[in-house]
Amino acid sequence: QVQLAESGGGLVQAGGSLRLSCAASGRTFSNNAMGWFRQAPGKEREIVAGISWSGGSTYYADSVKGRFTISRDNAKNTVYLQMNSLKPEDTAVYYCAASTMRAVAYYSYQYNYWGQGTQVTVSS
Repeated sequence: QVQLAESGGGLVQAGGSLRLSCAASGRTFSNNAMGWFRQAPGKEREIVAGISWSGGSTYYADSVKGRFTISRDNAKNTVYLQMNSLKPEDTAVYYCAASTMRAVAYYSYQYNYWGQGTQVTVSS
């Protein structure tokens, strides 16, 4: 059974940092692009960051550019999201996803495996 398990969420004050991890099991995703999405209450799910299969290419939403860093360790079948300088508007459930593509994928329909999500709450 293929699973993506996110961890590392929690409550943090504005300006703080968190590191999210997404561990895959059941199959390897070393040949697949991966991504992090988030969904805040009352809002649609949006992409936060994406990374190509090799880690050589990345994408960031404008709202997180310069603050968040996506990375991956294919040997561990794990993808990370380092989040610095967190803001209250970053509060959301964060989801890890695996794409059908090798290149960076920008849209949710390009992802076919999803984790259950981890809550990130940033207090002001």
